[in-house]
Amino acid sequence: MSLKADFLKYTLHFTFEAGTSRGTLTQKDSYFVRIHDDEEPSVVGWGECAPLRGLSIDDRPDFVDQLRHTCELFNQLDLQLFHWNVPIVLQLISDRLPSIQFGFETAMHDYINGGQRTIFDSEFAKGSKTLPINGLVWMGKPEFMRRQIEEKLEAGYTTIKLKIGAIDFRQECDLLDSIRSRFSADQITLRVDANGAFGPDDVRDKLNQLAVYDIHSIEQPIRPGQPELMAELCRQSPLPIALDEELIGHMEYVEKMRLLKKIQPHYIILKPTLLGGFIHCTQWIEIANRLGIGWWITSALESNIGLNAIAQYTAQFKNPIPQGLGTGQLYHNNIESPLAIENGFLKTDLSKGWNLEILETGRGVRIER
Repeated sequence: MSLKADFLKYTLHFTFEAGTSRGTLTQKDSYFVRIHDDEEPSVVGWGECAPLRGLSIDDRPDFVDQLRHTCELFNQLDLQLFHWNVPIVLQLISDRLPSIQFGFETAMHDYINGGQRTIFDSEFAKGSKTLPINGLVWMGKPEFMRRQIEEKLEAGYTTIKLKIGAIDFRQECDLLDSIRSRFSADQITLRVDANGAFGPDDVRDKLNQLAVYDIHSIEQPIRPGQPELMAELCRQSPLPIALDEELIGHMEYVEKMRLLKKIQPHYIILKPTLLGGFIHCTQWIEIANRLGIGWWITSALESNIGLNAIAQYTAQFKNPIPQGLGTGQLYHNNIESPLAIENGFLKTDLSKGWNLEILETGRGVRIER
């Protein structure tokens, strides 16, 4: 057996202009890692490397060269020697670029499990368990955000998350008030994500204003890299604070422990693409549990290939908090999959199958060998 890894680039197109505090997105590039054996072509392991522009530490001009080099290192390994020990293989081929680690980790697990997109076998993967998720409201003009809110409520979501920080703050508060005036916190849970939009001078005032709406949590109210201020906010904030971007770039266990002990957030948000895959997320979870910090897992604009892997990983934990796994419906040209959303829950619908024809044939994309 001679296993090989290659990759291809695929551009995903949003169904709308997705607004964030870092700008508006209309398309996103993903790189799909493929692990296969020419002597056994029916088994292919797929993984997704999808760095976020302006956010991922592997958003760099030489990313494609780094990915190609990682494939070359993988192709030189005698995997039988390592008995498919995924953590060891990852250390040998890529130990610093998070999205590449996530892509290869997923592709290896997929190949090991027969190339059927079963990354982690579970009741969720078998279609008998669902995962509660939040309904995400993207930034935009107030009427656009209001329309999204109504769509999420009609779709049965009981946890609504609003991205804030791009339009007038008073208008954003009015949107929150429009929900809270109709639904109590027992009926609808509200989350907000500032993506670091607040400054040191106005963050305390804005947290106080948001607290009146009985907010479950606010993600990353200030820019990352200000641990003293963030720790102070976590001690004094009238609403719980969750770290998101703050976690990016901390690849060593001792760094993770030091950060969480210093800041002591109420929650952490885990995005495998940005943090280095499931091995690193498991370290964050272990540390958070030791320190009494809550957590949940969120996708980061991956296609259904990445979302499926993240959802199956999430399903291994008995964490009842709604997760952030609803991004699979964002794209016109997503990969067809069994993933489906129903009444605010993500599930595997076994009546639907995977259609990877556009990837398997390379149609419309270029395969790098």
